[in-house]
Amino acid sequence: MTDGGDPDILIRVRGLSNGFGDQIVHENLDLDVRRGEILGVVGGSGTGKSVLMRAIIGLQTPQAGEIEVFGKSMAGRDDEEAQSIRKRWGVLFQGGALFSMLTVAENIQVPLREFYPELDQQLLDEIAAYKVAMTGLAPDAGPKYPSELSGGMRKRAGLARALALDPELLFLDEPTAGLDPIGAANFDTLLKELKDALGLTVFLITHDLDTLYAICDRVAVLADHQVIAIGTIPELLALDHPWIREYFKGPRGRFAADANERNKANADMNRTETGA
Repeated sequence: MTDGGDPDILIRVRGLSNGFGDQIVHENLDLDVRRGEILGVVGGSGTGKSVLMRAIIGLQTPQAGEIEVFGKSMAGRDDEEAQSIRKRWGVLFQGGALFSMLTVAENIQVPLREFYPELDQQLLDEIAAYKVAMTGLAPDAGPKYPSELSGGMRKRAGLARALALDPELLFLDEPTAGLDPIGAANFDTLLKELKDALGLTVFLITHDLDTLYAICDRVAVLADHQVIAIGTIPELLALDHPWIREYFKGPRGRFAADANERNKANADMNRTETGA
């Protein structure tokens, strides 16, 4: 792959192979992520959802294949070139992955200090406070340590750090895992609002069917070491693959679909009543 390509494709993966010893995780995997979309990535246990994300962001060295981000190949770049690409994305790992010995504000400032060491402390504090507010946290969350936060607040703090550099692209690994249904729905709403307001592209690993229905534009399904299907949920429902059928048409899938339809109907009713 060479630099360039379709400007509407922010991530392009071709022929990707990953494995650990004799265990094959991915084999000849292809994937495109379009500019401005929220792409949900699903798959059974062991299908390598997190491994795929880590390969794209450079934390996992593939055995074979090519990865392009922002139209630029990630292979063979020196540190300065790679850093210029990486500062354009943000990452929220599972559980938030906050540094326990740093406050929320200090966690948010970590990528700023890495990429912009010339910034003075006052500006760092102002940026951190802005990101705290942007993600729906109270102003007093900034000086708190992760251990003083609830699970939902830690996820929002992790998201604030992922947004520290005003990225174009977000990688989120199971952001609603461990949250109660209300907390998960609120996080989904926040993510959709941020995506629309900031023009973000989102690579979202999740097992949460409610999230898939509520905010994902397309869904990529990992199985058999590859992306076996990618499309809207109605497009996936038309397929006859056994895992897709079990996942989306099983009891939990039907419940999520019904809940999504109810939410849409309530939203339409509210718009009608308010004249919006």
